[in-house]
Amino acid sequence: MSDELNPAVPDSATAEGPETEAEETVKQRKNGLYPGVSDELAENMKSGWADTELRDLEPIPQAAETARRRAALSARFPGERLVVPAGNLKTRSNDTEYPFRASVEYAYLTGNQTEDGVLVLEPKGDGHEATIYLLPRSDRENGEFWLSGQGELWVGRRHSLAESEALYGLPAADVRELADKLREATGPVRVVRGYDAGIEAALTDKVTAERDEELRVFLSEARLVKDEFEIGELQKAVDSTVRGFEDVVRVLDKAEATSERYIEGTFFLRARVEGNDVGYGSICAAGPHACTLHWVRNDGPVRSGDLLLLDAGVETHTLYTADVTRTLPVGGTYSEIQKKIYDAVYDAQEAGIAAVKPGAKYRDFHDAAQRVLAERLVEWGLVEGPVERVLELGLQRRWTLHGTGHMLGMDVHDCAAARTETYVDGTLEPGMVLTVEPGLYFQADDLTVPEEYRGIGVRIEDDILVTEDGNRNLSDGLPRRSDEVESWMASLKG
Repeated sequence: MSDELNPAVPDSATAEGPETEAEETVKQRKNGLYPGVSDELAENMKSGWADTELRDLEPIPQAAETARRRAALSARFPGERLVVPAGNLKTRSNDTEYPFRASVEYAYLTGNQTEDGVLVLEPKGDGHEATIYLLPRSDRENGEFWLSGQGELWVGRRHSLAESEALYGLPAADVRELADKLREATGPVRVVRGYDAGIEAALTDKVTAERDEELRVFLSEARLVKDEFEIGELQKAVDSTVRGFEDVVRVLDKAEATSERYIEGTFFLRARVEGNDVGYGSICAAGPHACTLHWVRNDGPVRSGDLLLLDAGVETHTLYTADVTRTLPVGGTYSEIQKKIYDAVYDAQEAGIAAVKPGAKYRDFHDAAQRVLAERLVEWGLVEGPVERVLELGLQRRWTLHGTGHMLGMDVHDCAAARTETYVDGTLEPGMVLTVEPGLYFQADDLTVPEEYRGIGVRIEDDILVTEDGNRNLSDGLPRRSDEVESWMASLKG
C-alpha cells in the first residue's frame, strides 16, 4: 500500500462542520517522504484532465422499489423530518479502514452504498420531499482529488451529484452542507441512530431516543415481507452460495493438507467474484469445532473421518445474503454414528420446513423441528422422557442450543428490531424468507452422552420462501439427505 500522503482530515463534514478556507485542506503524514507541495506542482495538477462526467445513465434496477419504500415511510411519519445515514468509514488500524458497508436502512431506501451518504425526507404538503446527500466529485482546484486520503486518485472515482440523481431517482446535494442545515431545522425530527455521529450531533437537541426507536422498528418491520426484486436477489445469493459449497468439496484434500482456513478462503473467492462479499463470517468448523455454534476462527485441522460443518452465505452486490449450512463427511461417507445423528437432524428439518406456510404461526417450524429432536434424544436414552416433559422443561437444549431459524434479507439476521408481536409471535405471510436450521451438538467434554457421540456436531440449514400455497426452498440446489450428500460429493471429487 502506497503511503506517501494520507491526511488526517477527511473530505466530509465532521460533527463540528467542514473546515474553513483558512485551514489546511490536506495534512501531511507525520513520516511522509514528501515535505510539501510546491506552487508549481499544485498549479500543474489543476489542469489537463479530460471531462469524465457520465451521461445518459439508467436508474438502478431497484429504483422503483426504493421509491415505493420511501413512500411507505413517508405515509407512516407525516409532517416529520426523517434522517437516515449510510454511516462512515471505520478505522481498522492506524490509518487503514474496514471495507465500508452502508447501513441496511439507508441502502434499503436508496440503493446507494457510499460512505457518508444521508437520506433526508423533508415534510412537504401531504408527504415528503426526499433528497440524497452525498460527497460530490473530489475538488480539483484545492488538490483534494490527489492529496486527500479519500481523494479520487487514492480510493477511486465517485459519482457526481448529477450522476447520482440519474441513478437513484432522487435530488442529490452536497453532504458537507447537511450538518449545518440540520442544526437550523425546526419541527419534529427522527434519525436512525448508530451510524453517523456527526449527523446525530447536529440533531442532538431535536430528537428523542423513543421516537428514533420507532423509526428503526418501522424500517425493520417493513423488510419482513420481501418484494419481487428482493426475492430475486436472495435467489442470486443462494445460487452463488451453492457454487461456493461445490468449490469447497472439490478442494477438501487441500484443506486436509492445510486447515479450515483453506475452506474459508475457497468460499470467499466465490463470494468476491460473484457478489459483494460474504454475508457474515464463514463458519468452517471441522471435527469437534462443529459443536461451537459460531466458530469463525477457522484455524483447526481438517481430517478425513471427521465432519465439516460449513455455514456460509454469499452477499450480492445489492447486499442481500444467503445463509446455508451443510454438514459434510470430509472423507466422503458418514460413519454409522455420524449418519444416525445427521439423519435425526434431517428429519427435524423436514418437519420444520413442512410447517412453513402462510397463516402458520412463526414459531410453528421451530416447535416442529424441536419435537423431532426431543423424540430422538429420548429414543437414544440421552434424556428421560416423556417427550412432552422434555419440551416443557427445554431439556433438549443441552444438545440443540439455538432456535431453529430467523428472518433473512439484507442482514443475515434480518428485521431484528421488529416488535416481538410482529416477528417471533407473528404469522407467516407470502414473501417472507426465513432459515430452517435445526442442529444437534455433542460437546467433546460432555460426560452425559456415550463417548461415540462426543465431538460430533450437525446442522442443516436452508433458506425458505413463504409462498401463496406453502413454501419454496431457495437452496434446494444443495442435497440434504445423507445418501444424496455422499453421492453429490463423490461426483464432485470424481
